[in-house]
Amino acid sequence: MQIYLDYSATTPTRPEAIAAMQKVFTQQWGNPSSLHEWGQRAATVLETARFQVAGLINASIVESIIFTSGGTEADNLAIMGVARLYNVPQHIIISSVEHSAISESARLLEMWGWEVTRLAVDGKARVNPADLAAALRDNTVLVSVIYGQSEVGTVQAIAELAAIARQNGVLFHTDAVQAVGRLPIDVEAFSVDLLSLSSHKIYGPQGAGALYVRPGVELVPLFGGGGQEMGLRSGTQATAVIAGFGVAAELAAQEMSTETPRLIQLRDRLFAQLVDIPGLISTGDREHRLPHHLSFCWEYADGEKRSGKTIVRQMNLAGIGISAGAACHSGKLSPSPILLAMGYSEKAALGGIRITLGRETTAADVDWTAMVLKQVLQRL
Repeated sequence: MQIYLDYSATTPTRPEAIAAMQKVFTQQWGNPSSLHEWGQRAATVLETARFQVAGLINASIVESIIFTSGGTEADNLAIMGVARLYNVPQHIIISSVEHSAISESARLLEMWGWEVTRLAVDGKARVNPADLAAALRDNTVLVSVIYGQSEVGTVQAIAELAAIARQNGVLFHTDAVQAVGRLPIDVEAFSVDLLSLSSHKIYGPQGAGALYVRPGVELVPLFGGGGQEMGLRSGTQATAVIAGFGVAAELAAQEMSTETPRLIQLRDRLFAQLVDIPGLISTGDREHRLPHHLSFCWEYADGEKRSGKTIVRQMNLAGIGISAGAACHSGKLSPSPILLAMGYSEKAALGGIRITLGRETTAADVDWTAMVLKQVLQRL
């Protein structure tokens, strides 16, 4: 019996998306920048996908969707695209629990003389809006706060945070890669200026993503070329994977009203079965949480032999795929920076695990996983 429970890492490409890709590969394979019929067939595919992705996040102007190679590129385009508008280093604000696509971009800006404020979070990984208001300066040009934290599942008060930035004339970006397709997102109501999303998190193919850019917001492209994607992302578009992305986005929008409550029910069912395991501590915010996401740290973690990665390996041997928070660099295990930012000890931060559910997850899968995880922890 094999059970995949790592849907926050990637999702299987759904058949409808694969069918759309196959049609492009065989019938609509032209260069979308070409003026002849072959090119225009491909261009139509791109614009259809742009409408589909725009509909998922309620973007009224479809040209505000800029296709990229994935969420990481979208994050980099947002951060670096704003930064490169300025000849003199300015100030940006991020949270202390950002995805590395944001935190590493910010670190690079610091090397170039920029000032970066990293907002502290509470023990549930939530940003206090008052802290954002207090951190704003006259030279703050961008705020970036992740919507749904990938490791611990916490959902931020994005609409409130974005409103604070807008009231002070500061651009606001959110990495919504984990939230898109699982939570309703309305970029018009949220007042965000920039929002990143990724195809393979919503059952589309790997290799496609998008950055929503509010009309009127200026960015400098990451690289030069033919000026595709409204001049912000040069290079011939990957039409086939973008087509798959579009189909996945449209279906996610249609299914969210039924799939999200189903995932919440399964998530809470699994939480209930794991709550009494000695030493297993739930991490993140239980109330403000991604609907498919569970995360824990094991307080008995003690180095490589009793770490979150050990738990992942043991679960894998039992045919169940989950993930860990701690990272391994050059053979040395490092504690999760997200758990450290939340106030956990280095020892506890070595024991982080994540279980994420998806379209194929059943109640039987959840029950079996709970039983196996209990057995694994008893043996360690």
